[in-house]
Amino acid sequence: MEQVEPTSAVARTFILKNVRIFHGAGFTECQSIAITGDKIGNNLESSSEIIDCAGYFLIPGLIDAHVHLQHEGHLHELARHGVTTALDMAMWPADKMNGLRGKRGLPDIRSAGLPVTAAGSVHSCMLPLPKEALLSHPDQAEAFVQSRITEGSDYIKVISDVPGPTQETLNAVSAAAHIKDKLVVAHASAFTPFNMALEANVDVITHSPRDKVVSGTIAQRMVKNDVISVPTLTMMRATSSRPPIGAVLGMAISKPSVLSAIIRAKRSGQGPQTYANARDSVAAMYRAGVPVLAGTDCHEEPNSFFDVKHGDSLHTELELLVEAGLSPLDALRAATVLPAKHFRLLDRGIITEGKRADLVLLRGDPTNDIRASRTIERVWCGGIEFRRPV
Repeated sequence: MEQVEPTSAVARTFILKNVRIFHGAGFTECQSIAITGDKIGNNLESSSEIIDCAGYFLIPGLIDAHVHLQHEGHLHELARHGVTTALDMAMWPADKMNGLRGKRGLPDIRSAGLPVTAAGSVHSCMLPLPKEALLSHPDQAEAFVQSRITEGSDYIKVISDVPGPTQETLNAVSAAAHIKDKLVVAHASAFTPFNMALEANVDVITHSPRDKVVSGTIAQRMVKNDVISVPTLTMMRATSSRPPIGAVLGMAISKPSVLSAIIRAKRSGQGPQTYANARDSVAAMYRAGVPVLAGTDCHEEPNSFFDVKHGDSLHTELELLVEAGLSPLDALRAATVLPAKHFRLLDRGIITEGKRADLVLLRGDPTNDIRASRTIERVWCGGIEFRRPV
């Protein structure tokens, strides 16, 4: 894949004029904004370099609240599609995770590092996880959490699944993380694991149940306990479709243990796994007032059943969120101000003085039609413009 480099290794000072600025609830009339280094400034006389934005629409850099990163090329793909912050949900070893941080002119990342699961789970069969990730007893929780913090993990990820970690283990990991003031993110793509995650007092549940719709009562419990949803509808739609028969046969031959684990997980559900259940769960959570964030579960795995591409999939996610009942405005907030707020990234997500100059210039207004999020004209990561291919 051709690598597209940032236009400069150094952030510069410049003025954007004649631009409509997203302020969290809509766009301003045309005005000017100063960029000073990697921050949004306030001195409109600070530079002789002026960029006329032709009345276009300026939004904060998009935040994908669920990605999987393998190499720097994924950062380029994210930037090309206006994603300037990526919240990675499983990466190891630690030097790989930390090696993708701080790339000037490319998306900023946060990561959970190594996630928690248990022997016999789908993920333990599917991924080359080290034994340290396979917790069999609550007493292992404190040491696991401390190891992740020492390695540089920004939050703790638990995989709630059946089969998977016991309720007691999930509870212990969540409690240990909270003692260290770390957010806990739970994978839960079916109804029973979803409720297990709630019982464990996690902060964020990623995915949306495909086997049963989240009830209004459960959604109200999420609101009461300040639990956030990252439903990854793009992935839920992909995993609800029938995989190619060739891929299934290939897995039966090359990875029979993985196929067996997937079948066991499907049989443990409370009903047929459908995209409609995931979509309707999002609608129920949104109506109840649960904060819904945009995340895709984008990944690149050999022989994967599901193709969810870095960058482009976030725009699909926004469209699916609108189809599930979110307003275009709330869908845009789900990829800007809300993930910044709930993942404690207080230096971004809004366009105001002193915040990071993570910016995307659009030709269309996504608060009228969310598909306009794709009309990208220019992208800046920390004040450095990313040169998009023509």
